[in-house]
Amino acid sequence: MSRIRSMVLAGAALLALPVTASAHRLDEYLQATTIAPARDHIALHLRLVPGVDVAGAVIRQIDINHDGLLSPAEQQAYVARVTRNLSVSLNEEPLAVVPEAATFPSLAAMRGGTGVLDLRFRVNAALKTGASHLAYRNAGAGPETVWLVNCLVPQDPGLHVLRQTRSQDQSDYQLDLMADRA
Repeated sequence: MSRIRSMVLAGAALLALPVTASAHRLDEYLQATTIAPARDHIALHLRLVPGVDVAGAVIRQIDINHDGLLSPAEQQAYVARVTRNLSVSLNEEPLAVVPEAATFPSLAAMRGGTGVLDLRFRVNAALKTGASHLAYRNAGAGPETVWLVNCLVPQDPGLHVLRQTRSQDQSDYQLDLMADRA
């Protein structure tokens, strides 16, 4: 009986130890977008996270001269490439997506699956009183790409999210909004 009791106590002690989980993406290039609507613009925030298995391919897309460094010119060229893959329309009118800021991680972080390319865009758009329909598409890059997209709660209490719909893979997103009189 004391042997069984000792085993139970040892098992309970192991379960009580803190466990740290370290999860890194492996075979996917995550492109996560949050959309923040305001009355005079739409803010897009993309967080791109290449998994360990695809990081080399993503780095090669950015490091055009293959010198092992991501120069400012190469970073700008990659942001322009990402921008070309994004489309936004408001009430079926196409809108320009304008890069505002970009932060690139170290190559070591990218290769380790923890590096986040942080890109911010602005879409100038005037939300008029009443209902509006926003359409967003991220054409991404490659079969290993996975998408996530969501709307943030508007900071303006006069803007209301009515409905969000997404394609199954979340590369296409639709947002219905209502704007109260300002």
